[in-house]
Amino acid sequence: MRIGVISDTHGDQATIRQVVKMLSNVDMWLHAGDYSQDAECLRNLVTVPVISAKGNCDGNTTAKIDEFVEVGDHRIWLTHGHHYGVKKSTQELVRWGKQYEVNVVIYGHTHVPDNQWHEGILIFNPGSAYGSHATYGILDIDDEAQVVGNIIRLNS
Repeated sequence: MRIGVISDTHGDQATIRQVVKMLSNVDMWLHAGDYSQDAECLRNLVTVPVISAKGNCDGNTTAKIDEFVEVGDHRIWLTHGHHYGVKKSTQELVRWGKQYEVNVVIYGHTHVPDNQWHEGILIFNPGSAYGSHATYGILDIDDEAQVVGNIIRLNS
């Protein structure tokens, strides 16, 4: 399974369209907040499920702070991260990820890509799909249930 991951789009729908054009072969999209309303734009561009989390810049939205997604044997926690102190450290994500019994934590908020394993949990931030250093991510889950995260720079 291939999952497109995007965050911190901040209303930049042109970039969302560009990312979708570059990554058309995904089975699902996850939006980690800050303009989770942009997930509606994403839904209108794709035919696969789109799940979003509420960010600190989202105001009134139907998105939740935390979403949990089951993908085969994997449990993914999608959050923006601002309630977990991610600008200082990802330790709270690791701690809560262990309590929630997830394999992958996807977050945003920092605008800084992150793709690291901590205590058996993949901590993954696709960075921001907004601005001159725009990035997005891909999670690949293979038949052996291995999870591999990749960060892609939009203008490379």
